[in-house]
Amino acid sequence: PSPTPIAAARTRSLGHTMDAALLLYYAFWFLGNYYFNLYNKFASMEAGGFAGGMLVTISVAQLAVCSLYGLVMWIVGYNPATMLGLKAPTKHPLPKITLADIGSMMSLSIAFAATHTLGVIALTSGPPAFGQIVKAAEPVFAAVVNTFLYGKSISVSKWLVLPVIVGGVAISTLSPNASGGYTVEYDMTALVAGAVCNVAAAFKGSENAKALEKPGLKERLGGVGNTFALTIMIGFAVSVPVMFALEGGKWSAFIELLSTSAEFRYNIIASGIAFYLYNELATMTLSQTGAVTASVANTAKRAIVLVGMAIALGKPLRFEEKVGATVAICAVLVYSLLKDPPKKKKAA
Repeated sequence: PSPTPIAAARTRSLGHTMDAALLLYYAFWFLGNYYFNLYNKFASMEAGGFAGGMLVTISVAQLAVCSLYGLVMWIVGYNPATMLGLKAPTKHPLPKITLADIGSMMSLSIAFAATHTLGVIALTSGPPAFGQIVKAAEPVFAAVVNTFLYGKSISVSKWLVLPVIVGGVAISTLSPNASGGYTVEYDMTALVAGAVCNVAAAFKGSENAKALEKPGLKERLGGVGNTFALTIMIGFAVSVPVMFALEGGKWSAFIELLSTSAEFRYNIIASGIAFYLYNELATMTLSQTGAVTASVANTAKRAIVLVGMAIALGKPLRFEEKVGATVAICAVLVYSLLKDPPKKKKAA
């Protein structure tokens, strides 16, 4: 039977409400990512950038803030949707996991921690635009890692798009010189850190899927939010000894800066919270939309953050950076829209 006018009106109203909520998810996801990059850059600048020798420590401090936020989420029950008024306050259940479960999440957590730390180095050791453009090449590294290490091949059309992404990154490094030609201008630290970050991100994605295939793990974790929180906490724990091994000599200087500079403290805390919130909001949007929509949104986010950071820091993009970023980001969008080959059915 056809719905009554009142029922139809309620359905339309519910649809509008959900659309508005989804738009807010997207808006705050993009905003959170932008502010993470901004506060992260400010914190690294005050610590002396890559030369200051504290970037790993800053990234681990951000994970500490995220871990504390995750604990608060379990105790108090706040989450991004609650704070935006899109959901009734509900306390997140404590995960009912075992030591074996933590072991099964270890590879994922290590890859996550490596991705975060290397991302911080890539985005703060050189020009923010260059780090963002290098990170846009993540599908190239994911394709190689997934094909040769996880046996997940991509379609021929996707392989053909990968050189275009690399070409966009290459174009962004060109800078006109006095003789009318071009010289290659890039930050080696940002390039290496961004490339290794992309490799770690590829492992993170595959290890996440692999870990959640363990029977009953999803149920014991108690939801996507708990999975993300626990991954951060384990990642923080494994990052601490690495931090002291690499930057232990700078620990006293970091503590002094943290205790004497209110601005530095604010940037560390704000970047940590922004990192947690935008990642969880990104997960929420993915749960309410398809993978293609999420890929398009993620591509748009990168472009918005790239332009926003250039404006906020007063460092306008060079023409070559604009062209290179446009080529790379558009190629990533095309890559996201292309389909993978169908999975082969296992023989009975």
